[in-house]
Order: sequence, then structure tokens, then C-alpha cells
Amino acid sequence: MRALLVGNPLATATSPRVHEVIAKALAAELHLDLAQTEYRGHAIELGAKATAQQYDYVIVVGGDGTVNEVVNGMLGAHPAPRIPTIGVIPGGSANVFARSLGLSNDPVEATGQLLEALHAHRSRSISLGRVDGRWFVFTAGFGFDAEVVHHVELRRATGSKATPHLYARTAVADFYRSALRRQPPITLQVPGTEPIEGLFLCVVSNSTPWTYFKARPVEVSPRASFDAGLEIFAMRKARTIAALRTMWQITHAHDKPGGARAATFHDLADFTLQSTQPIELQVDGDFAGLHTSVHFRSVPNAISALV
Repeated sequence: MRALLVGNPLATATSPRVHEVIAKALAAELHLDLAQTEYRGHAIELGAKATAQQYDYVIVVGGDGTVNEVVNGMLGAHPAPRIPTIGVIPGGSANVFARSLGLSNDPVEATGQLLEALHAHRSRSISLGRVDGRWFVFTAGFGFDAEVVHHVELRRATGSKATPHLYARTAVADFYRSALRRQPPITLQVPGTEPIEGLFLCVVSNSTPWTYFKARPVEVSPRASFDAGLEIFAMRKARTIAALRTMWQITHAHDKPGGARAATFHDLADFTLQSTQPIELQVDGDFAGLHTSVHFRSVPNAISALV
């Protein structure tokens, strides 16, 4: 079986020595080719190469951003009849996708799990989300959460390290200064329902949890699943007490977080979000530009993953 191992040398949780150990372990079981990402977007090219050259597997050593790029390359605008099976070895700061699949957050332990899956020919088919031509594996957001992601990326560009505390500090600061919360610009349109206006936060989930704060899962849509459609968690303008209540709920496995200020939808095939002004979009934790309208849809059984 042929496999392409895609590594991100800038991944925060791995080192060159760990990459070497992983590669040697996988090469004992697979005809393995190695590739390192060299710039943003390079993993898209490598994913497209894996599909075009009919690799059986693509193994990604990196964070959620690298996984997202590889998946977008593998599937492209019009997915081929035969797509490689993806395997993920966590190397980033959160590794939400890998952990959602039940893999260890330790890269060496996760490699062992993938080797067991290869021996047993064990994989699972999962749904993916798609927003205006871009695939996402576990989450996307429009509004406040994407604004936080954007501001974190700006801080990382000046040397800050992506840590849970950086995201938390940025979210608190943005909550009090963001124009999105003071004048919520977003309208949600779900087919067959009345539009919901005045939203400042719209989190779209393809699985749960939404993210992790260190080891603690953060669940904004507890029913989200790779086996179902997309989930929406959206919030209207909220005061500090309501926001703190919601934060406690999503970090303590509450079955329906948000209360009266939230709008939630389960197992959706498609919907549209619109804004009265250009605002941030994020996909799988990466900033994806400013938009005034975005259309989401769920694609069942879009890809297979080693588990």
C-alpha cells in the first residue's frame, strides 16, 4: 500500500526527531513517500498530488490547519471517484480533528493507533462541511469566534505562541471591544424557517467538541457528529453575565448551552449566513477572509479516515 506522509516542520507539538520516529514506524508497514510543507497552502498541493497519483493513504503530521489544507487538496472542487484514506498524527496546539476521531494527543501513541488500524484495515467514513467552495472537517465560524481567530493569527505573526491562554485572553479582550457584539450584523437563513437577525456569533460544527482548552473539551453543539449534518450555535447580543453562563455551559458538557440568547439547529443539509458588513470567517481554526454572505452545506460520506 502506498502512502504519502505530509509533515509540517513548524507544528508546535512535534520535533524533527519525533517526525523521524514516526516515519520509520510507518515505513515498516507502507511504501512511504515523505513531503514537508514549505509555505501556507503547500499542503493543498500535496493533497491534490496524493489524489492524482492514486495514493492509498495520506498521513498528516501536524495541526488542524494542515489537515484542512490536505483535505481540500485531496477533494478539490470536484472530488475524484477514488480518494486516499486520511490518517492524522497530532502535531498542533489543539488537534481537534484527531482527538474527535478517538486518537491520542501524543503523536507517538497516535502513530501506534494508526498502525493498529492499518493492520486491521479499519477506517470510517465521515461527513464534511463545505462553505463557499472550501471544505472543513470539524468547524467553521462567522462573526465573533472568527474575529478572535483572526486576531490570534495577527499576534502569532509577531511572535506569540498559539496557546489556550492566548486564545482565552484574546476572546475576553474582543468581547468588550468588538463592534460585532455592540451592533450584531448577522442574519441566519435556514431553508423552511424565518430568518434570524441580530446575531454576532455563529459557530458551525461538523463534530464535537468544538475545541479544547488544554485537556477540557469545549462543546457548543453536543449532538454534532461526523455521521450527521451540520450543527449551528448562534448568539444574539449578550451581556457579560449571559456570556459567562454560556462559557460555563460549553466547558461543562451542558446538553443545550446558550439559553434564551442562543439559536441552535441540528443536522442541517444547508443554510446561509449574511452580514450587513464584511466580517471574519474561520474554517477549522484558520482565518479565511472577510465576507458578507456565506453558504454552508453538509456532504455525507465525503472521506474515509483511519481510526
